[in-house]
Amino acid sequence: MPRITTVIFDMYETLVQNPHGMGKSSFAKIIDQQGLDTTVDELWDSWMPAEAVFQKTRLDPNLPFQNYFSAWKGGFDLSFSMLDLDGDSQAATEQFFRDVSQRDPYPETDDAVAEVQQRCQTGILSNADDGFLLPNLELLEVGFDIILTSEQAQIYKPRPELFEMMLSQLGVTPGETAYVGDRQLEDVMGPSQAGMHPVWINRNHTPLDSNLPAPSHQISSLLELPKLLANDLAT
Repeated sequence: MPRITTVIFDMYETLVQNPHGMGKSSFAKIIDQQGLDTTVDELWDSWMPAEAVFQKTRLDPNLPFQNYFSAWKGGFDLSFSMLDLDGDSQAATEQFFRDVSQRDPYPETDDAVAEVQQRCQTGILSNADDGFLLPNLELLEVGFDIILTSEQAQIYKPRPELFEMMLSQLGVTPGETAYVGDRQLEDVMGPSQAGMHPVWINRNHTPLDSNLPAPSHQISSLLELPKLLANDLAT
């Protein structure tokens, strides 16, 4: 079996911090900037249903591709209508994008990735718009050989075509490639279907979903990854 020559990373909650609920700080800014008569929780709770629908419908290959900006702007349109607010959804989404583009790396990210890069080429494959991911990469000290977003590809994880596109751009086979991500659906099932070696970074010790493929390897910190690769996880 070939050794691992390539490691592809997810971005959010893998390399940089973006826990659920962090967006509420953006909503507070939006309320203040636009002088909206609502609370953060009201705005958040009225926006989240549209986000949940987007998370599901984006996986349907029979529907047109929708990027994050369009989906999030649509969510603000619905929120402002539901709460009877005279809000500017375009400006709200732009503020949200600015904030997401400034998410902090995990403390170990730069050191762990730099160590991986001593033996492997690396890339990033993320369900993201270029508008927030590319600026966020500037906060990292490390660079990557290839960066591919769902917006560029017009496909979302876990569809295997997205992973196959990344493999083609890197010029490598699935068997020599590891994919590191934090979600069992997008980051374990997707690369598994493409024949890659998924490494699930499970910082919070989330129980496995028995309805989804189990990862071949699981870590709780990126610092564990170089040792895993040194032990040749492909064998």
